Amino acid sequence: MKSYIYVHTVSLDKGENHGIAWQARKELHKAVRKVLATSAKILRNPFADPFSTVDIEDHECAVWLLLRKSKSDDKTTRLEAVQEMSEAHHWHDYQYRLIAQACDPKTLIGLARSKESDLRFFLLPPPLPSLKEGGLWCFGGNGLPYAESFGEVPSATVEMFCLEAIVKHSEISTHCDKIEANGGLQLLQRLYRLHKDCPKVQRNIMRIIGNMALNEHLHSSIVRSGWVSIMAEAMKSDRIMEASHAARILANLDRETVQEKYQDGVYVLHPQYRTSQPIKADVLFIHGLMGAAFKTWRQQDSEQAVIEKPMEEEDRYTTCWPKTWLAKDCPALRIISVEYDTTLSNWRARCPMERKSIAFRSNELLRKLRAAGVGDRPVVWISHSMGGLLVKKMLLEASKKPEMSAVINNTRGIIFYSVPHHGSHLAEYSVNIRYLLFPSLEVKELSKDSPALKTLQDDFLEFAKDQNFQVLNFVETLPTYIGSMIKLHVVPVESAGIHF
Repeated sequence: MKSYIYVHTVSLDKGENHGIAWQARKELHKAVRKVLATSAKILRNPFADPFSTVDIEDHECAVWLLLRKSKSDDKTTRLEAVQEMSEAHHWHDYQYRLIAQACDPKTLIGLARSKESDLRFFLLPPPLPSLKEGGLWCFGGNGLPYAESFGEVPSATVEMFCLEAIVKHSEISTHCDKIEANGGLQLLQRLYRLHKDCPKVQRNIMRIIGNMALNEHLHSSIVRSGWVSIMAEAMKSDRIMEASHAARILANLDRETVQEKYQDGVYVLHPQYRTSQPIKADVLFIHGLMGAAFKTWRQQDSEQAVIEKPMEEEDRYTTCWPKTWLAKDCPALRIISVEYDTTLSNWRARCPMERKSIAFRSNELLRKLRAAGVGDRPVVWISHSMGGLLVKKMLLEASKKPEMSAVINNTRGIIFYSVPHHGSHLAEYSVNIRYLLFPSLEVKELSKDSPALKTLQDDFLEFAKDQNFQVLNFVETLPTYIGSMIKLHVVPVESAGIHF
């Protein structure tokens, strides 16, 4: 095994280095070396045999002992070793590199999921293969010429369409195998680097890697291709969306401490790192029509706070309050935010697969949340707009399936924010001006006094009578701007009343 020592170049003229500062550094170095040597000898005593034939400096023994512990057959010992490594902030560069070169994938992933880990633990990703003729889009078939046939199309737009298609493919295990076999991990990494100034492209790439990480037989390929190092850096980002996507990937890779699997659209906002804090309950955030896992739960937009001083203003302004504030107030919670695509108009729908009914979406989300361990501990649901309808439908569906009984039994409360229990005027509005809005399936289902919504409401009230959970319902009293011209009450007070 090789290890490398990184040194700074200095003058060979001893006369230049004998000042007071030099003498002070020399004495300090001696003192630190003595402390390290003493602690290393103490640590080495129970493990003398493995080191008896190896030429190792005394102060290096602690590093090698941690490496040895990290490869123990005992899981508790391995976790302790990773924790100790992550807390090491006094090492030299070469000691971090030694660990980076010699540790196994489990240790590397554990370090990436440890909040205090130094980024020097992570080697740079291996060099990417050179591009063949055809450039980045050799995998895209006729996609690029087809897009170009419409005229001037920005490359980022074309890439986004292609990436969204690959996101869907990556939800199928056999398709993930083909992506990996055809060099997809390296190609996606090249795109990730090229688009460092385009967070939306990077997030779609992370969605694909997160989906591939659901397949344990692909873990070694993901680690070898250097994605763990990239995600370790992304985890420390101040941008909540970037950090949350990275956290999902690493959680799916971490089979040492995580039993759950986080499928596409299921994001843990807290805790995102490994923690010794026992989790007492789950809080789930389900957004509504035209919402998103992160942006729905932001504070009122404040351009000054966002642009000028995002970190200094965090106590007063947040782009995602469940992560910033709720996690601080209640650290013993696991906070999950769910994302699914919605649209007001079918003119904006890019893929027929996205035109899904409330019934279809509720079953899909219920399956994903159960895979994430929802139902294993007390649950509180927090929903906005159409998200509240999905929560009601999910609970009704879960009540009919024995394998989902834990979700029902552990539901402790539901919070509805402006949920159209009795429909919304938005659907009628869009029907009346079809030339502006060709209403999507979601909007049609929200029609005022819709028979389907009435049935859902009646069934939910009947179901909830015998359940052990509480309901808190909020209604909106101010109109909402849709675009720059349309202003209306999306969910009027009479529709938002649940009559529970």
